[in-house]
Amino acid sequence: MDFELKSLSPIQAASQVCDALLVLVPDASPDKRATGALPELVASVIRQGDLDSGVGKQLSCYRPVGFKSARVQLVRAGDGSAASVRKAVLAGVASLKQPGVKKLGLVLSLFGAGADAVRAAVQACAEASYVYTTTKPSAKARILQQVVVGVGQASAVRAGFDAGRALVTGVEFAKEWANRPANHATPAMLADAARKLGRQRNIKTEVLGPKQVEALGMGSFLAVARGSAEPLRFIVMQYSGGAKGSAPVVLVGKGITFDTGGISLKPAPEMDEMKFDMGGAASVLGTFAALAELQPAINVVGLIPSCENMPDGLAVKPGDVVTSMSGQTIEILNTDAEGRLILCDALTYAARFKPHSVIDIATLTGACVIALGGVRSGLFSTRDDLAQALYKAGEAAQDPCWRMPLDDEYAEGLKSSFADMGNVAGRAGGAITAAKFLQKFTAELPWAHLDIAGTAWKSGAAKGSTGRPVPLLLQYLLDQAAAGKARPAAAGAKKPRKTARG
Repeated sequence: MDFELKSLSPIQAASQVCDALLVLVPDASPDKRATGALPELVASVIRQGDLDSGVGKQLSCYRPVGFKSARVQLVRAGDGSAASVRKAVLAGVASLKQPGVKKLGLVLSLFGAGADAVRAAVQACAEASYVYTTTKPSAKARILQQVVVGVGQASAVRAGFDAGRALVTGVEFAKEWANRPANHATPAMLADAARKLGRQRNIKTEVLGPKQVEALGMGSFLAVARGSAEPLRFIVMQYSGGAKGSAPVVLVGKGITFDTGGISLKPAPEMDEMKFDMGGAASVLGTFAALAELQPAINVVGLIPSCENMPDGLAVKPGDVVTSMSGQTIEILNTDAEGRLILCDALTYAARFKPHSVIDIATLTGACVIALGGVRSGLFSTRDDLAQALYKAGEAAQDPCWRMPLDDEYAEGLKSSFADMGNVAGRAGGAITAAKFLQKFTAELPWAHLDIAGTAWKSGAAKGSTGRPVPLLLQYLLDQAAAGKARPAAAGAKKPRKTARG
């Protein structure tokens, strides 16, 4: 999609030439002294009671007097906040999904739309019009191709517009790869996608295969990959936008391109959705796609351990003991708890970058879906400052998370009679015990874990990837770049806290 930002007053908006005009109308009373086709139309419909208050309420107008656009859609935008604007634009664009609407004028100048509202509007336009077509030739491709965003003063909201446009690139990149069936998104194919991103400015990509991973001693990662005919890939990406030598933020994305559960086989219903089990990897790729467009002043590393979890004769068995890259041994009590087994080796590898922070992103546990549903991602961290920064970024990006506890007592169930630890600890507190497992491989790293099992995709009639948490991750990186907070990992370390709130 093409987006254009213009300074466009309410009077000028009526002269905008496009297939449809989507006008966001705030709840605040219109200026009765304002003249021009648009202000007069808005004042008239409100006076007549034809446009109810309430975010998302709409009125369609066809060929109203004084407008060059045949279709004019008035949509209530409440208080004009980013959340209200997002909801209003989603509703308005959905109503304008018509064959003739290829160019849309989006008018935000009836209220003082800030940078956050503009970013939300751009994202919502893309979200409401997104169509997956890669393996579905019968699908009608996205009709809406161009959006002109009209605001009071373009220069005042340029940063929000640019961030929104980059987010569209990143989120749709993540959606594309997460939505693809597993035979169209193998570990090798993910690696190829990362290599293409590596051609962008300031991005470098390296891909390691089975022999290189074995040489690193990643026995836990190798164990998961054993049962598949598809060879594993360990993807290492580096975005170098910050000062040379400044500590990078490391993003670690779980890249299980299909999860059968292995020998601990999953039930058949909804197993097709396990193609989404690489949602963490997709979010890292999407974040790098957005970084390539925005070019912020920060260093970022992306690590993606990728493989399939399959149940053939070579597959790891319940009770097997493997040795991780850290040297710690793991008794694999459940082969369907495989995400943590590939992430633990990637987390050990992350330490070599002497990171500012390490954030792993994974569709890790059904328990997190039970705890938080599909609204908030689960956030676990050993650092209060990192947890607070991620929480704040999620709120700002409308991609929220919620902090969960990491009390030491939750790790009791991971004890094993035959290894340094087991990979599961029973059903109770499953999302927390999975995080406690990962914590064992982070040592003194400033580490956070995002469990996105409930937020990475939707089921049912709206089945598909959400592209989350690309907005949260990008906002966090932009916040760090703006604050210039890159520093050695050991600085200002804090003890883990035991409370549940973020």
